[in-house]
This record gives sequence, C-alpha cells and structure tokens, in this order.
Amino acid sequence: MQPWQEDNWIEQSQILLNSYRQFLDEELISRNGLDEDQSRAMFEAPFVVVSHGTQDDPILNYGNEVALNLWEMDIETLLQTPSRMTAEPVHRDERARLLERTLRDGFVDDYRGIRIASSGRRFLIEKAIVWNLVNDAGDRVGQAATFSDWVFLDE
Repeated sequence: MQPWQEDNWIEQSQILLNSYRQFLDEELISRNGLDEDQSRAMFEAPFVVVSHGTQDDPILNYGNEVALNLWEMDIETLLQTPSRMTAEPVHRDERARLLERTLRDGFVDDYRGIRIASSGRRFLIEKAIVWNLVNDAGDRVGQAATFSDWVFLDE
C-alpha cells in the first residue's frame, strides 16, 4: 500500500490542506476528487510539504516525496525524527523563532533558512511558507511548511 492510501496519511493530508486554506485563503493543491486523490496529489506534488506535531520536541508526522528525497530519508525514519533535526544546531535558535512567529501570526510566507539532510548535505531554502495546523474542532495539532526553492550549499 502506498502512503497516500493509508487512513492516517489521508487524515493528515486533509488537516494540512484545510489549515493552509484557512490561514492563507488559497489552496495548496487542486482539491479535485476524493480525499485519497488529494492525498496522492500532495504526496506527488513537485514541491516540499512537511509537518510536525505539538510535542515539546515536535516529531515530523508528514513528508511528501520531494521532502523525503531532499532530507534523504524514508517514511519510517521521518516519522521518528524530531523536526529540530532538520536544522543544524547553529541554526536551531533561528528555527525556533520562526515557529514562534508562526504560532503567533498563523502563518509566515517569507521564510529563508539553512537545513540539513540526514546525510549532512546542507541546503538553503527560500520563500518557504510555514503555517499552523488545526483539526476540525479548531485544536492546534502542529505546524507545516512548503517550499519549492532551495539550493545545495558547497561543503
């Protein structure tokens, strides 16, 4: 079974899509077809979509195909990774400020920062959108990010 066909993946996809629409007043992807069709479309989208939960040290709980390739990890590894590990220690304070700003404002649409893949390969992301995730009851359930602009940095 493909990840986008699993109930928890479909549910997370809907939270991501609905929250994006709520905070940014536009759609992240075309919302055609059933929830499973939308889940697949987001998983296969030509840009990064990634999210984490609300734990004290939030764990990643979604990454589409581009995100998995960029961070060089499989789904099982992603779902066990604290999101802070996507940034080098020297950049984690900046990342924390971004997440606080997102929490306060609902979304940020001008983020730029350095991230690191599981192999240690560094890349600069540009024009990232980060937004809060809420469920149907209006409870905050995490944060997500999307971007399509990045460049690998020389080592």
